Amino acid sequence: MSDYGHELSFGSFVSPTAAQPRTVLELAQLTEQLDLDLFTVQDHPYQAGFLDAWTLLSVVAAQTTRLRVMPNVVNLPLRSPAVLAKSAASLDLLTNGRVELGLGAGGGFWDAIAAMGGPRRTPGEAVEALDEAIRIMRGMWNPNLDAVRVDGRHYRVHGTHPGPAPAHDISIVIGAIKPRMLRLTGRLADGWLPSSPIVVPAQLRESNELIDEAAVDAGRKPSDIRRMYNLVGRFSSDGSGFLAGPPTVWAQQIAELAINHGMSAFIAAGDDPEFLTRFAREVVPAVREIVEEERKAPPPTGGGARASVTHSSADKAAPSSRPGRFLPVPTPDDGQRVSNRRVWDESTRPSGPVRDPARSYTPKENATGQHLIDMHNDLRNELTELQALVNQIAQGKLGPSQARSQINAMTMRQNNWTLGTYCESYCRVLTMHHTIEDASMFPDLERGDPRLRPVIDRLKEEHLVVHDLLEELDRALVALVSEPDGLEQVRAALDVLSDALLSHLAYEERELIEPLARLT
Repeated sequence: MSDYGHELSFGSFVSPTAAQPRTVLELAQLTEQLDLDLFTVQDHPYQAGFLDAWTLLSVVAAQTTRLRVMPNVVNLPLRSPAVLAKSAASLDLLTNGRVELGLGAGGGFWDAIAAMGGPRRTPGEAVEALDEAIRIMRGMWNPNLDAVRVDGRHYRVHGTHPGPAPAHDISIVIGAIKPRMLRLTGRLADGWLPSSPIVVPAQLRESNELIDEAAVDAGRKPSDIRRMYNLVGRFSSDGSGFLAGPPTVWAQQIAELAINHGMSAFIAAGDDPEFLTRFAREVVPAVREIVEEERKAPPPTGGGARASVTHSSADKAAPSSRPGRFLPVPTPDDGQRVSNRRVWDESTRPSGPVRDPARSYTPKENATGQHLIDMHNDLRNELTELQALVNQIAQGKLGPSQARSQINAMTMRQNNWTLGTYCESYCRVLTMHHTIEDASMFPDLERGDPRLRPVIDRLKEEHLVVHDLLEELDRALVALVSEPDGLEQVRAALDVLSDALLSHLAYEERELIEPLARLT
């Protein structure tokens, strides 16, 4: 895969938290002050703790002068395509062309969508509906049409007049993961927007190829589709994992995504002003410099992608692309338990195939395996923060309502994905993590190596147990306000959850990080 040559752009991905609307607006204003290009928020209308995305983006656009705004991404099943087109065009006119449109088919949240009165669609129906919606929206923006007519299976428009036309050609950007959605992106969309925790760097090549093939089949050029990327990570002084190190390492890794995978718009997820400031001031200029220099260099012989990006301004050069030993180390289970309650028998856990000691692994394969560990480390870190909050309650330093509010804010800071967050509590984020594994990662691994089926079946069973423990913790947090022994209930629920979750994460890493590297 090569660089598509698009101009680089950078933006922020901020939580639309209803409890802190002023903070959200301040982060938008900071995004513009830092000379970033784009401000984005997720759209989950069924989420009671979120502001409405379109209302928020309208206010943000009114309080900024240069910043482009975009939903990341619109939940299409709960937005009428014709009305959505008019909303986008109207805001684009009012902002002199500062609106782009991210679209999602709604996958993963059908229960919540149906609860709000929306449709429940199969994966195939969701793709079909998105296709129809795009045709309607393009028609609504076309001033040369007398009327818009689309007689679809999911959406029907019978001769409505188009308009208003937007101030500029609004880009339709698709949050696509699976092959059918990727092919639709290549046929119809102006951009592709995955998130780094969901589509890891090692998967970008295959996804881009599907988009490119569909674009060519539709008579388009692959470069007609801009490749964007939601970045979920953290800065650290000594880390070297993907988006888990100092700004110089971030810059090196992002530049390689631009040169070797054609990604050209990078949107940093985070609600911390210091994080956004470091991203804008320390990462963005270095990425621009590296990519500019690489684009000036002659292409490698044979026309392939550059093996890695190197630059004198980076403290840490990109790793060699040559295969080598397997590097990720699973987090061990230390065997320590804080609760006497046992929710499963760990001795009955099956094991997967033994790793072939003669096999070598590329840096990208190693990074894919390491990525699961990094995601789990975020969950472990937030579990530690939960325990600290409970201790503060016990010491009288924090009230129950303050604790629940901090849990919500803490989780949103770490988990701003393009698929969104079903609920801002730690419990719900962990549930979403498990849902993604059950729906996507586990089936892919099982297809790649059927010997993993016993392990995957066991992990799914443990997901259900962890879900029940999460519900117990949530009930205990509610009881904390009104019941005399509320604190003891929270401690007991959190102790059991901690034992189970830490054991589960260690087991999953032990069994799956090597297959992830080998098969994805």
